[in-house]
Amino acid sequence: MASDNGSSVAEFILLGLTQQPELQMPLFFLFLGIYVVSMLGNLGLIVLIGLNPHLHTPMYYFLFNLSFIDLCYSSVITPKMLMSFVEQNIISYAECMAQLFFFCFFVIDECYILTVMAYDRYVAICKPLLYKVTMSPQVCLMMTLGVYVMGFLGAMAHAGCMLRLTFCDGNIINHYMCDIPPLLQLSCTSTFINELVVFIVVGVNVIVPSLTVFISYTLILSNICGIRSTEGRSKAFSTCSSHIIAVSLFFGASAFMYLKPSPTGSRDQDKIATVFYTIVGPMLNPFIYSLRNKDVHAALRKTLRKMVLF
Repeated sequence: MASDNGSSVAEFILLGLTQQPELQMPLFFLFLGIYVVSMLGNLGLIVLIGLNPHLHTPMYYFLFNLSFIDLCYSSVITPKMLMSFVEQNIISYAECMAQLFFFCFFVIDECYILTVMAYDRYVAICKPLLYKVTMSPQVCLMMTLGVYVMGFLGAMAHAGCMLRLTFCDGNIINHYMCDIPPLLQLSCTSTFINELVVFIVVGVNVIVPSLTVFISYTLILSNICGIRSTEGRSKAFSTCSSHIIAVSLFFGASAFMYLKPSPTGSRDQDKIATVFYTIVGPMLNPFIYSLRNKDVHAALRKTLRKMVLF
């Protein structure tokens, strides 16, 4: 049975994270727990920000979008991954291409929403008098639209190039999702254009945002050092350190996965690197941004108090 693009492969088999039987059940419950925590954490932040007017500021507006992206991002990857721990994980050609598209869409969205959040912190700390004008609601909306447009364009480029390939005999993907590198290995036609697109699109969507974040935080840290108040310096460091942790985890793992020469490293190493920015990152982000955040703590107490009284 042939797929719509002329390929003789109508479905793929996802091997999953590991083939060792003794690890299947422990890993299933581990990643199920991570998925549940990720859903609760991100959905909780979305609800808190939506219900509390004092959190309707640019910083929390972008955090709302980050939580939404992480919520969708996890749901595209994790449920299908969990299946590979309990049974043979078969995915149709159409489902595989759809997963690839939405994975690329949300991962690129995350690149740019983290960049926008870094710029927001730069303006708040280094240009506080201009903050309300620079980060007006209209500007925030345009930035957010730009995030999703970049994600859509990048996803269309990757998915469109993948659709032009033919998959002849091999249909076993040594991964827990339909990612670009393992799919390229299965193609029986030339993948030169795909590899060129990966190099250009991933290069732009990783290097440009990471450089922007690096410059923003270099300027922020230099400005923080000039703050005379110990309390003010501590608050600024606390706000920025969480963002730096999230950015380092995400950009570091994604750069390792896509910007290294393709022959280097084993497929198992690639899968472990992918776990960090597709599954662990979305789980950690709500805690990274809220554990030491007094505004979020106050909003949580206020919301819980209303629920109890109701």
